[in-house]
Amino acid sequence: MDHLWSPWRYRYLSEARKPEGCIFCHISASPDNELNLVLHRARHNYVVLNRYPYTTGHLMVIPYQHAASLAEIPAETAAEMMTLTRAAETCLRNVYSPDGINVGMNIGESAGAGVAGHIHMHVLARWFGDANFMSTIGETRVVPEELDVTWTRLSKAFNSLSESNLPR
Repeated sequence: MDHLWSPWRYRYLSEARKPEGCIFCHISASPDNELNLVLHRARHNYVVLNRYPYTTGHLMVIPYQHAASLAEIPAETAAEMMTLTRAAETCLRNVYSPDGINVGMNIGESAGAGVAGHIHMHVLARWFGDANFMSTIGETRVVPEELDVTWTRLSKAFNSLSESNLPR
């Protein structure tokens, strides 16, 4: 068996506590953006890094309102979600220069939603070769940048956008 050493993950694993209730609601209620990896807060949604990323910069746009489907959120929340998704694409392109971007939602557990009761939009940077043998055969993802570094880089990118036309 091959081993992939990632000693920096031990701190996260040893400190991880699964809160009762919805993790996205807990994150939205907390004022500590850096601890919770929140990149931007707008009126109806916030942008957060995924703690279990598929690739570097894997982020999500999440409504503050706890809702299991798009049909349950007001039109202005859905519109702002798309505006923030566009901003996320811009930030990822500016910071990481990826070959492509994946954008999407998994609504409901059977559709693959990790948090089935609270909708969220995934935005992922993609590169040719990022689905290499480690992912496809070894069922292991290699993310080359620590989350706190990613948070710092993308927070700066969102802050520079927010000075112009990003919703607050």
